Amino acid sequence: MFLSRFFGRTFLAAARSETSATAAAATSSVRTSYNPLEEFFEADRSAEDDKPVIYGRSWKASELRLKSWDDLQKLWYVLLKEKNMLMTQRQMLNAQNLRFPNPERIPKVRKSMCRIKHVLTERAIEELDPRRSAEMKRMINAL
Repeated sequence: MFLSRFFGRTFLAAARSETSATAAAATSSVRTSYNPLEEFFEADRSAEDDKPVIYGRSWKASELRLKSWDDLQKLWYVLLKEKNMLMTQRQMLNAQNLRFPNPERIPKVRKSMCRIKHVLTERAIEELDPRRSAEMKRMINAL
């Protein structure tokens, strides 16, 4: 009795996992596979795009002062990801003896990151509670 229940459950579980594996394979064949390393490379543009791509400017400190702590932290990590992507692309192109397109993008990202740190440091200095101020400064220095 016990064995028949055990084997019955085992076979049912195997059948369920087999059908779920089939469904997962069907959805994965429709959807392209995601590789997280692709985020370190910019998407290739088609050759027929002759128009130069115009990239934005760096963030101003006055604009950053209007943002919340959480927004600045999110923006920091977006800029960090962008910087990593640009540095990876530059290194890859240098290894192939190719010219890095739009090298002015890296200083824009660096300036924005420095300005975020500056704004966060201003907020930490203005904090009245010395413990909270010290904690904020530690977090900023860890960035």
